[in-house]
Amino acid sequence: MSDILIILITAIVALGVGVYIGRVLLQKVYKQQEEAARQKAKSIIREAEINAESIKKDRMLEAKEKFLKLKSEFEEESNKKKNIIIQNENKVKQREQHVAKQMEQTKRREAELDKEKEALDHQLEVLKKRKEDVEQQHSEVVAQLEKIAGLTAAEAREQMVEALKSEATSHASSYVKDIVAQAKLTATKEAKKIVVETIQRTAAEHAIENCVSVFNIESDDIKGKIIGREGRNIRALEAATGVEIIVDDTPEAIIISGFDPVRREIARLSLHRLVADGRIHPARIEEVVGKTRKNIEEEIVEIGERTAIDLGIHGLHPELIKMVGRMRFRSSYGQNLLQHSREVANLCATMAAELGLNVKHAKRAGLLHDIGKVTPDEPELPHAIIGMELAKKYKEHPDICNAIGAHHDEIEMTAMISPLIQACDAISGSRPGARREIMESYIKRLKDLEAAAVSFDGVNQCYAIQAGRELRIMVDADNVSDEKAAQLSFDISQKIEKEMQYPGQIKITVIREMRAISYAK
Repeated sequence: MSDILIILITAIVALGVGVYIGRVLLQKVYKQQEEAARQKAKSIIREAEINAESIKKDRMLEAKEKFLKLKSEFEEESNKKKNIIIQNENKVKQREQHVAKQMEQTKRREAELDKEKEALDHQLEVLKKRKEDVEQQHSEVVAQLEKIAGLTAAEAREQMVEALKSEATSHASSYVKDIVAQAKLTATKEAKKIVVETIQRTAAEHAIENCVSVFNIESDDIKGKIIGREGRNIRALEAATGVEIIVDDTPEAIIISGFDPVRREIARLSLHRLVADGRIHPARIEEVVGKTRKNIEEEIVEIGERTAIDLGIHGLHPELIKMVGRMRFRSSYGQNLLQHSREVANLCATMAAELGLNVKHAKRAGLLHDIGKVTPDEPELPHAIIGMELAKKYKEHPDICNAIGAHHDEIEMTAMISPLIQACDAISGSRPGARREIMESYIKRLKDLEAAAVSFDGVNQCYAIQAGRELRIMVDADNVSDEKAAQLSFDISQKIEKEMQYPGQIKITVIREMRAISYAK
């Protein structure tokens, strides 16, 4: 037990001695590190002071150099300004000297002018005295003449004026007569010259419109497809387009007959699409004809725009452009209306240029002069008046409106270009082969036939075919029964017999077709 205590005491003492020795050693180490840190700090401060001193010297040198540079620049600038001031002062002095010289010269000139004025005043006084002497002598001479002639000066002057007036009047009247006669001869000659030159410069072809179009096919096998089983395809095509399809022995050709060029064109394009597609049956025929009719409307607008561009006419209203396009499918006495209007426009432009008139107005009026022939409703008014009203509606120039309305003398001509439109219309229509009166009356008769049938209730569509020998009428199956269809055919035939004149006989065919359509959804 005592040994253990001795060991513990010895260990405690040893531990205490160790702790004390460690503490002494740590203090010594801390002192050494602190001293080293102080030395290092002193060396760093010393180096910083040395660097700061060198930087300070460098900055001082740079500042001195910059100051010297700015000083030299300032001295140079101030020297330049001083030199400019000195130069300006010299110029001012020179200017003052020049002004002084001019003042001296002005004073000398004023003195000379004063002398000249005195001399002129003296001469004026002399002239006044001479004038008084001359007036006195003139009055004495006039008094002597009045005594000799027995007339006063005023009376003599009046007699002389009257004599000169009568002589001048006689000379002027004879001169005016000569000028008027010469003007008449020259005007007639010049007018003929302008018309002949205009016709020669705008010579155009004249293709007479007919009532037949030819559709070419690659082989005669296609004719059977177009006819269809028991002729149902060709009947559907004729009913949809309103033309007559003639399939005969003519090799590789089908004849499309109809008086309306638009219907013939729709039928021709529809046949072309059906043959190219290969699917030919009644439903497909109606679909293709409907699409073709819309395409024809678009083509009409394109034709109108192309015509306006070709003639250099700008700013036409879209409705007028559409009407110009419709002229392509309209004939006037067998002459294509668009070709006729283009020719009149070119003729008018040439004549207006020769006469010094407004070429643009003349060309515009020439193109639009027959615009009243293509209105959809076609009221019972002259086409010139209809065309004038349309031009006014779409804000055309008053001169153009007057030229359109007066080209057939329906109204008075007030514009300079109006007689030109009338003359050019006559030139275009009177050329050999340009027109046929029979064609116009034939087309009018067919249109009257169709109008007579459409006026009855229940009629949807009506087409005159076979040169007017047959009237094909499509009626509404819901509103027209079979018995009423027969009665309708009889009523239409009676109306045509009473109100119209026609050669031979006309076949009236009323077609009543019942369709039931439903959709599976």
